[in-house]
Amino acid sequence: MTSPAHNARATDTRGRSMAFVRWFDSWAGGEAIRADEPQRVDWVRCIPFALMHLACFAVLWTGWSPFAAGWAVALYLVRMFAITGFYHRYFSHRTFKTTRAGQFAFALLGASSIQRGPLWWAAHHRRHHRHSDEAVDVHSPIHHGFLWSHIGWICSRANFPTHLAEVPDLAKYPELRFLDRFDILVPALLLAFSLGLGEALQAWAPHLGVDGWQLLAWTIVSTVVLYHGTFTINSLSHVFGTRRFATKDGSRNNPLLAVITLGEGWHNNHHHYPMTARQGFRWWEYDPTWYGLVVLSWLGLVWDLRPVPAHVLDMRRADRR
Repeated sequence: MTSPAHNARATDTRGRSMAFVRWFDSWAGGEAIRADEPQRVDWVRCIPFALMHLACFAVLWTGWSPFAAGWAVALYLVRMFAITGFYHRYFSHRTFKTTRAGQFAFALLGASSIQRGPLWWAAHHRRHHRHSDEAVDVHSPIHHGFLWSHIGWICSRANFPTHLAEVPDLAKYPELRFLDRFDILVPALLLAFSLGLGEALQAWAPHLGVDGWQLLAWTIVSTVVLYHGTFTINSLSHVFGTRRFATKDGSRNNPLLAVITLGEGWHNNHHHYPMTARQGFRWWEYDPTWYGLVVLSWLGLVWDLRPVPAHVLDMRRADRR
């Protein structure tokens, strides 16, 4: 007969082993994670996330070049657009339409941001809107503080599972389920491509002063900056800024965050009326993601972009607080 202590050690060992497995199969063991799981960091599961941050220091050895810096900026902009335009405005809120092939292409671009799969992202975001700034909102800075809302919540085992019941409209597509379950695949291909491109440019265009390891390092820097740019919407846009609409939460409009996130900083607008593809409601509220979606609509890649209804703009202004 085994002792309770022995059973506890065995359970702990299985838990650590499963955390390693989830590096490659993010759905592994998800059924064993309870709905009331405590909000605490799973350090083993988050080792790759921590290593991405440490790997940024590789630029001290690889150096930089104009091409590598430009590559990092371009990756940031393309992937931030993928997060805001596709993961958020399409997958989470369905604010426009596209083909099934277009949907898959959008999911691939979003997955390259290394912020989990499209189903996981959309499911968590839909829960956020339903419980915004309530105690159960896992990244509310009002209830859980800056650090947890910015980065802690994403490292918690309680928040790892993909809640398919939240996204039945998306979960019916096997290709999206595959991308979501094996969310390491697209990031691994991007990192490998960056390394290979850098090596090829070193051989074929040595005047650019770039090599494989340098381009890989700057791809990682771009990714980490992208992480924290995205995370500011959770940690800062419910604390700093102005309020046009009297929403039930603390969402605020912040023009600086709109620059960093290509338009997501108009967060009070978004929480007041999340079903529009546009978050800058006024002409002067710059929303580069909206402009990009309009261009895609001209090309016929997306359509039925939901505008801001006139009655929404006429709503009574909230008291600033």
